[in-house]
Amino acid sequence: MNHPAPHTLRTVTGELRSASVRGPALAHEHLVLDLDRVGDGAAVLGAERHAAAVAAELVALREEYGLALVVELTCRGMGRDVRALSRIARETGVAVVAATGWYYEPFHTPEIDTLDVAALTDVLVREIEDGIDGTGVRPGVLGELGSHGDVPAPAEAKVLRAGARAAVATGLSVATHAQLGRGGLAQLELLTGEGLPAHRVSIGHQDLLDDPGVHRELAERGAYVAFDTVGKSGYQSDGTRLRLLLALLEAGHADRALLSCDISRHGYLRDEGGQGYGHLFASFLPRLRAAGADDDLIDLLTRRNPVRFLTGATVEEN
Repeated sequence: MNHPAPHTLRTVTGELRSASVRGPALAHEHLVLDLDRVGDGAAVLGAERHAAAVAAELVALREEYGLALVVELTCRGMGRDVRALSRIARETGVAVVAATGWYYEPFHTPEIDTLDVAALTDVLVREIEDGIDGTGVRPGVLGELGSHGDVPAPAEAKVLRAGARAAVATGLSVATHAQLGRGGLAQLELLTGEGLPAHRVSIGHQDLLDDPGVHRELAERGAYVAFDTVGKSGYQSDGTRLRLLLALLEAGHADRALLSCDISRHGYLRDEGGQGYGHLFASFLPRLRAAGADDDLIDLLTRRNPVRFLTGATVEEN
């Protein structure tokens, strides 16, 4: 297999040396997606209708905060459009990592019912090796591989196993969707059970689970713990998110936390009155600083950790 070169990120516009990522990253976002299951168009970020607003936000964040990288976790069955991602990356000067995999069960595509784990693994490896939809754009991460509940459903377990096998075969990392924060430990068991090292795994949406003990256990096992719905007050208050993050930091696991906003519908965009991709930088990080975080810790959480997660480095990046 053609693994990424050491200390190299695979982006929609080509390979990028990790040392060249000098600004912060958003570790779990969507720039283009379609999760509309009811026909109201709310859970959509359209390549035509919304891309200009998305790009404008990224440019503003690059100029104000140095935003350098977005990990875009829209995968198969979620309205993925890597041509649009490539345009956004070129227009904004912000590197974008695209994904492959399958989301949680309500969004599964038909092949999941008909193919076994080995065949699903082959589907993912082909995208990683050959590119997505004939574009030549190759994914740089597997995700967001999804499940719901405390234990993945059988079809979700199949997807997680296939994702883990594809990750082992291709040298990529895996980011998960744990619905409402639940089931992360079970996800990690399935993924590592297929031979994927825990440090190649980010367990998603842990800021929606008010259980510091689970967060500590995930980190102690070596996985990354994603506090990646920052600003989504309809699900959780940022005050609770801050408390949970501080608990993980105080337990000695600053090197295992990832931060992002998971913008997943157009109503979250700034030009529609939403919090936007910049909520992390404009609102949450100032609160974290007020709680005692210094510049080095902020850099660890927003730059070095996501780069290390993507590259699989086992020592801290500078």
